[in-house]
Amino acid sequence: MSGSPHARILGVGAYRPRRVVPNSEVVEAIESSDEWIQQRSGIRERRFASEDETVVAMSAEAARGALAQAGLQASDLDCVVVATVSHFLQTPSAAALIAHEIGAGAPAAFDISAACAGFCHGVAIASDMIRGGSAKNVLVVGVERLSDITSPRDRGTAFIFADGAGAVVVGPSTEPDISPVVWGSDGAQSDLIRQNTDWRDAVNAADGEMPHLVMEGAAVFRWASFEMAKVAQETLTKAGLTVEDLDLFIPHQANDRITSAMARAMKLPERVRIARDIAVQGNTSAASVPLALARMIETGEAKSGDRALLIAFGAGLAYAAQVVTVP
Repeated sequence: MSGSPHARILGVGAYRPRRVVPNSEVVEAIESSDEWIQQRSGIRERRFASEDETVVAMSAEAARGALAQAGLQASDLDCVVVATVSHFLQTPSAAALIAHEIGAGAPAAFDISAACAGFCHGVAIASDMIRGGSAKNVLVVGVERLSDITSPRDRGTAFIFADGAGAVVVGPSTEPDISPVVWGSDGAQSDLIRQNTDWRDAVNAADGEMPHLVMEGAAVFRWASFEMAKVAQETLTKAGLTVEDLDLFIPHQANDRITSAMARAMKLPERVRIARDIAVQGNTSAASVPLALARMIETGEAKSGDRALLIAFGAGLAYAAQVVTVP
């Protein structure tokens, strides 16, 4: 198969769990308040998955939405790439299970672990596959059930993390509708966001508690607010663009204060519309960027042909960014 000169996003889909969890449900365990949470993060509520809303089930629904918008069938997919840190089977991959669930036949299927930056990594991989000729249509899913690995008593994280799934179908294009990626990691600071204990230790622990996420919030805030603005500028330069060429800014929904700090550091024009999905969705790690994109499309804030800067960052410390055209 010969490669396409470029790649683009053909369709976007989203799945938001049924259960809405307002701040009032999480404040007592962390001795906090709705006002404190909103001031610190911008979050008013989030979604927690119920037992039947598994990583695979949520992903399959998001995938079906993306395929419908793309005008494709599951059988048209050559590859399924899933970004997640909350699929608890080491094997088989969530991607293989999702491919089967949606009736995709026998595509290549694999998971990637890049935490909150995973979806943008997946888009970059899909674009490279399409341009390289190893695939024509690729499903990229970002999905998390972070409520499973969040301690309700951890004041630094209990109000932040949430659940959901977002998906895109990436296919061939004659125009550069997905820019070159800028990505990397800073393993020297990997302790800033981490799992609190090894799975083996958790199995052997007397209390039987699941490992959970811990985060040095202040340090992450400083790193993301300023370092990611530099990555954003590098991405624009690599794409041959400036902030004046953007219509949308869709960062990982980590914290609304980080989003605002990045926008100021980048000197984004006021006309650029900024994703603020975190207010009602919380931080869904790998799912946050596609969920934010989907909401902007649903509300009419994003229109077909708009140029959007996607950027995500998280544990690792891993990051990735690219400019895409809205389908």
